[in-house]
Amino acid sequence: MKKTPSRRKKKTSPDELKAEYRFDYGTAKPNRFAAAMSEGAVAVVLEPDVAAVFKSSQAVNSFLRSAISAMPEKRPKRGLTRR
Repeated sequence: MKKTPSRRKKKTSPDELKAEYRFDYGTAKPNRFAAAMSEGAVAVVLEPDVAAVFKSSQAVNSFLRSAISAMPEKRPKRGLTRR
């Protein structure tokens, strides 16, 4: 008895993008980190050398707030005005 020829899947390297990806939302799980994020929070990725200076996100926020308060206030630009 002869085997019928079957189509072989073309193997792609891990670096190649597929033409289409199918995601099964039925097997998706909720984000376990979502509760830790406050509403309106934005995630920022720090470079490793910068992240090594700070012990927590509160320390980063504290430093950024102090830097913001030290910045000069923005004043409206004096330019040509339309009449």
